[in-house]
Amino acid sequence: MHNHLKQESDTVELIKVATFNLFNFIEPPGAYYDFENIYTQEQWQKKLDWITSYLNEHQPDVIGFQEVFSPDALATLTQACGLEYFAVLDEPDVLDGFIYSKPVVAIASRYPINEVHSVEADNQLAEMVGMPANFSFSRKPLRATVSIPKLGLCDCYVVHFKSKRPLFDAQTEYLSGKSQVQLKTGQLLAVEALAQWGASIVRGSEAALLRHAMVERRVQTQYPMMLMGDFNDGLEGGVLASLTSVDTRIKPDNVFGDVTEELQEYQLQDSYELYQKSQYSLSSQQRPATYYYLATGSVLDYILLSCEFDAKNSRSLAEVGRYETYDRHLINPSFDRDSQSTDHAPVMITLSIRH
Repeated sequence: MHNHLKQESDTVELIKVATFNLFNFIEPPGAYYDFENIYTQEQWQKKLDWITSYLNEHQPDVIGFQEVFSPDALATLTQACGLEYFAVLDEPDVLDGFIYSKPVVAIASRYPINEVHSVEADNQLAEMVGMPANFSFSRKPLRATVSIPKLGLCDCYVVHFKSKRPLFDAQTEYLSGKSQVQLKTGQLLAVEALAQWGASIVRGSEAALLRHAMVERRVQTQYPMMLMGDFNDGLEGGVLASLTSVDTRIKPDNVFGDVTEELQEYQLQDSYELYQKSQYSLSSQQRPATYYYLATGSVLDYILLSCEFDAKNSRSLAEVGRYETYDRHLINPSFDRDSQSTDHAPVMITLSIRH
């Protein structure tokens, strides 16, 4: 586990926020995606025990979950770990009564959840960026308004953006409308690149449309914002740049003002970057990966924060005192301990909230 820690002052309230892709959390006899994918009772219990162990050891106060097929089982588990409040709004798709697809997101909290809402895309804006008029998120983002000690009401968003899986299959779907011509490997590769780009277009559009929804809500409430989840892409890659960007041609309202300063009120910042800039940061070592494909690691899981969590901002109420990536099961797995864990590393931050 990568745990960046420095002793905090006694004058602050510590709040822990985490994001956790559970990797096919489905209670038997339910199956995920295919009728053969059913956990045995022993495998299921092992998965429950692994998640319970993480929650009991790390004690998050607010945690967003992805890949949830069995929300009732998750609510029971989290409540047993002291997270009294739980919310889920969307439902997975079910075929033949037991084959599940399209998992949903959920949130658990030690503090009261005052309101929950499924975030929808603005249809007009979706059309304006080339999406269909009936565009919807691949998994509906969840907004939970949580009453956090010393901070007050805070809008916590949980997301699972579109994966990098190609939008269509180059060999079957694309060729189905063609005459029975045998395409060369290079031609198929070019079609597959288009299919992957299609997934990127959806993922980027989801990110930009979510940011718009978050800003609209912020204008109404002025509540601090947190966005946590599996982004299925890196923030630095360009596709998700709209989540944190402040580059603009907009002129400031005040002729002598700085538009960047104005925009910071509605900007999101990566909690890892805020941690690195904080007084608590001990190192500048490379950021730990949260997911590995073959031998290549990447950061897909993020917690983004509004300006209230930036110590250098005039609206600051708190700062990021710790940033932890729990990756032991990915970089040094033990079959006995980790065989039913998850393919992602949960990420947790500790917020130091000043009295």
